Amino acid sequence: MQLNQDDESEENTEVTWEDQQKISLFSKLNSRCTDLEEKITKQKSEKEALDDLAMELELADEDEPIEYKIGETFFRISLKRAQELLLKDQESAEADINNLQSKIDDSQREMKDLKVALYAKFGKQINLD
Repeated sequence: MQLNQDDESEENTEVTWEDQQKISLFSKLNSRCTDLEEKITKQKSEKEALDDLAMELELADEDEPIEYKIGETFFRISLKRAQELLLKDQESAEADINNLQSKIDDSQREMKDLKVALYAKFGKQINLD
């Protein structure tokens, strides 16, 4: 079996230091995306728990103090104050999720650019999936 000239030239593509840096950066970004996706999954489940708690507090008796966890300690506070704190916690969780998603989007955009450059140079010789 013979290779055509295009296949032969692809096999002889030299990997430069800059190419190695791009491949390394792609790998780092890919790992970062995986880590961020794990964090976002955890944050979403925390947000769901906060949303469930908000629904439970709607059914609570206004005269009964609520035990609310701040840090490692539970405090007895009024229902209204608990709802205010819960709302802040929900907003904070949502902001964290949006921040993590933004970082994932930025990393994926950069990975896409690196893929284009590396596939343009190496073609089938490199697999970035």
